[in-house]
Amino acid sequence: MKKITVCMLLLAIISVSAKAQSANKQLRHVVLFGWKAGADSAAISRVVTAFKALPNQINTIKSFEWGVNNSPEHLNQGLTHCFVLTFDSEKDRDDYLVNPAHKAFTQLLPNLMEKVTVVDYWVEK
Repeated sequence: MKKITVCMLLLAIISVSAKAQSANKQLRHVVLFGWKAGADSAAISRVVTAFKALPNQINTIKSFEWGVNNSPEHLNQGLTHCFVLTFDSEKDRDDYLVNPAHKAFTQLLPNLMEKVTVVDYWVEK
């Protein structure tokens, strides 16, 4: 009987630990933009401002940060602006992708965008 109780206790601990680990996982959505030659800086600023507004419009975005490339390695292949969004789940990310606010944002891009790269990954530490 003791062995069964110990096994049940171990299974409960493992289950709780696995749930805690999955609850702490974060899904990163990294977006890199490169602009067409001669793209208007005011239009690029409007894109950045619109992207920065998305976390206030879409509640599945848990965090947002962005910046402009300044690497001395010159390996950015024309990609200059980086945006990093964090989600709790793939479902949250997928909901973001079809959200009307995100869809409206993407309509700002076609005439300015030369390149875009998107990488999503689960954070590992």
